[in-house]
Amino acid sequence: MDNIKVVTICGSMKFKEKMLQIAEELELKNGYAVLQVVFINENNNYSEKELERIGSLHLKRIEISDAIYVVNVGGYIGESTRREIEYAKKLHKEILSLEPLNY
Repeated sequence: MDNIKVVTICGSMKFKEKMLQIAEELELKNGYAVLQVVFINENNNYSEKELERIGSLHLKRIEISDAIYVVNVGGYIGESTRREIEYAKKLHKEILSLEPLNY
C-alpha cells in the first residue's frame, strides 16, 4: 500500500463527466488513489471567500499528491487549470494529461 500513487484531477468544470470517468479508470485500472475536485454547482451563489477556500483546498490536494492528471478535452486548458499545472510543476509533481499539453 505504501507505493500507491496519489493523483489529483485538474480541469475545467465543463468536463465534469469526463473527470469522473477518468478518476474511476485511474483507480480501477491503475490502482491510483484519486483526489477529485469539488464540483461547483453553477446555480449556487458562492461568496468570494468560499471560492477562494475551494481553490486553496484544491492546491492542498496537489501538494499531497504525487501527480496531477489534467483533463484537457480538445486540448482546452482554462486559466485556473493553467495555474494548477504551474503550481504542480513548481512542486516537481508528475504531470499526466488526457491529451498532450500544448501551451
